[in-house]
Amino acid sequence: MPPSACVEQAVAAERAGLSTLWFAENPFTRGVWPAMAACAVATRRLRIGVGVFNPYNRHPTLMAMEMAAFDELSAGRAVLGIGAGIGSKVRKMQLATDRPIAAVRDAMTIARRLLRGEDVSYTGKVFSVDGVRLEFPLRRTDMPILMAAMGEQALRLCAEVADGLMISNMCPPAYTRRAVGIVREAAARAGRPAPREVVQYVPCAVRDDGDEARRLAKDTVAAMLTAYWSQGTASPATRAAIADYNGLDPGEFARVMGRLGRGEPATTVLDDRLLSEYAIAGTVEECLERCRVYAEAGVTELGIWPVGHRAIDDLARLGAALR
Repeated sequence: MPPSACVEQAVAAERAGLSTLWFAENPFTRGVWPAMAACAVATRRLRIGVGVFNPYNRHPTLMAMEMAAFDELSAGRAVLGIGAGIGSKVRKMQLATDRPIAAVRDAMTIARRLLRGEDVSYTGKVFSVDGVRLEFPLRRTDMPILMAAMGEQALRLCAEVADGLMISNMCPPAYTRRAVGIVREAAARAGRPAPREVVQYVPCAVRDDGDEARRLAKDTVAAMLTAYWSQGTASPATRAAIADYNGLDPGEFARVMGRLGRGEPATTVLDDRLLSEYAIAGTVEECLERCRVYAEAGVTELGIWPVGHRAIDDLARLGAALR
């Protein structure tokens, strides 16, 4: 959305008592820096996180430079998220994406050490640096760095190198529960404490009329399912999370996707149970009950994405209920 709309939502979120404002940056959509900077100036308390930067079109040294400067602007409220990005879009820049785990490991290592104020020499499999450091005073040296992860190998890496896990939109709570379990088990094997944050993005519609909210959310979820599944924008691990943890057998899920692909209305294809696997929608009370399901799966923070044209109202409703 335009930076001006981001600022309106940021101010509303802070007024509602919410904790963090998350920005997703994907290739060829709006770059996040104008909106993030504007929101930092317009707010005082909200953490402001990017979820995520990928190391292919933003080298890890550039991530560290930009995030350290942004941490100055936001008075220590910055959070960095790193992930492999959307491979199909990154490849359109003629960049190789054949070693995403190694690329993310290198990026996490380089960015973290620079953000700690260290002199860094590092030889990685994808990214390397030789005797570099940030040449300005840092606001702090303990900025949280989270990692977006979906497949088992990425989840294990997250346990080894990140302060927290970020989980994509459209992942049912059953997937989340399994992913959190993998991260905790891998952290224990590595002799590390489990990452303290688990952030999950999820579409959300809140209305006094729960049926109205669900109708709105079904249209959004149908569009996202089509983009992620039928149009192939999601990674294989994300596609597996979407399809394998929603309570449907493969044949039934294929029929659902076939009906959406033929243009059948989302309200007739997606029932309320299936919708609840991918979105939070309903009255305030119904939404809070669904939030508890994610919490039980291990989520510590939901990055809710208000759908429809009344995002400010949705944020105010949720904030009032949480006080």
